[in-house]
Amino acid sequence: MTSEVRDRILERLGLPAAPGADLEGLRTVYAAWCATVPFDNVRKMIALHAGGSRPLPGRDAGDFFEHWLAHGAGGTCWPTSHALCELLGAVGFDARRVAGSMRDLGLLTHGSVKVRIAGADWLADSSMLTGIPLPLGTEIFVSPDPVFAAEVEPVDGTHVVWVDLPPNEAYLPCRLLVDPADPAAYAAMYEASRERSPLNRRLYARRNRPGELLVLFSSRRLSKTAGGVTTRELSRAEMRASLIDEIGLSPALVDEWIAAGGLEASFQAQSGSPPPPVARRPPSQR
Repeated sequence: MTSEVRDRILERLGLPAAPGADLEGLRTVYAAWCATVPFDNVRKMIALHAGGSRPLPGRDAGDFFEHWLAHGAGGTCWPTSHALCELLGAVGFDARRVAGSMRDLGLLTHGSVKVRIAGADWLADSSMLTGIPLPLGTEIFVSPDPVFAAEVEPVDGTHVVWVDLPPNEAYLPCRLLVDPADPAAYAAMYEASRERSPLNRRLYARRNRPGELLVLFSSRRLSKTAGGVTTRELSRAEMRASLIDEIGLSPALVDEWIAAGGLEASFQAQSGSPPPPVARRPPSQR
C-alpha cells in the first residue's frame, strides 16, 4: 500500500493524519473503522449470483479499498480483516492475520486481526466491530458498552471472544485458533466459503452508528440500542433505501445487487435447518 492510498483511506475514515503506532493510535484507527466501514455481503452476493468461477470480491486489499472508497462497500470477515491488516501495517502497527472458529465448532470460519503493542496482543476485529480493541491477555475482559457488547475469555492457551450481534438471540463464541494466518490461507478460506456460509444466500448488512447497532437481515431491519433490540419488516423499496441511506452503499452498487437477484433472494422463505442454539454462556452470565 502506497502512502498516497493509505492517506486517502485515513481521510475517508475521518483521520487527517496517521496516528502513532501505539495503543492510543490503534484505538483511534479501529474506532474510525468501526464507525465507517460496514460489514456486509452485498458484493459477495453479486458474485455468487453471477455463477461460474467469478472471483469472490475483496480478496485483494486494493480491490476492497477501491470499492469501499467508490461505493461504501464493506465485505465479510476474510476480505475485511485482510484489508484492515494491510491498513494497520501501512500505518506502522505490528499487525497479523489470524483465523478462528465462529460458534467454537472447530472449523476455521472466521478471519480477524491481532496487533502486538509493547509485548501485548489486542484484537481488532473487522466483523464484530466492537468499537474498541479487545485485550488478549490472561484475564477475562468484559466490554462496558451494552450496544457493542463483547467479552474475552482465555481458554487453553488461546482466547474465546463472545459477541452479542442481532439477529442472534444469545452471545456467540469465536475461538481464535490459527496465529498467524498467511494471505494465501486467507484467500483459500474465503474461497471455501463459496460453498458453505450463512452469508451467501440472503442479505446481511451491519453498520455501527452512535449508540446504535443497525442490521439488515433478509427482509428485516434490526436496531440494537441500550434499551434493547427492535425489529421491523421492510418492503423492497425500504430495503433499497436503507442500504443506501443507513448502511452507506452507493445507489449504483445496490442496483447491481438488485439486478443480480439479491433483493428477491432476501425476501424468499429461509430453507434448511437453523444452526443449533449456543448452550454455553459468556463469562458475565455464568
